[in-house]
Amino acid sequence: MSTARSTAHADLLDPPRSSPDLDVRELEKRTRLMRIITRLIAVSDMGSREIARRAGLPVQKVSDLLAGKLEHLNVDELHVLRRTLEVEAP
Repeated sequence: MSTARSTAHADLLDPPRSSPDLDVRELEKRTRLMRIITRLIAVSDMGSREIARRAGLPVQKVSDLLAGKLEHLNVDELHVLRRTLEVEAP
């Protein structure tokens, strides 16, 4: 088997990681925001529905965040949630 063939076969098994979702810095930023937001939610008197309503996001997005499904929210949505909760913080 030639090297060219082996490389081509390897590329099919392990595609290049060019997806924006796999950007490490972006993931770290979203993870930091998620931790801040979940702490703010924990000390908030608001429920998930109220938080989602005030942030202008679907309730499912807040539920996904609380379930650790970070890939379902983008940085802008996380910033909106953070601002919403910081305004309401005790």
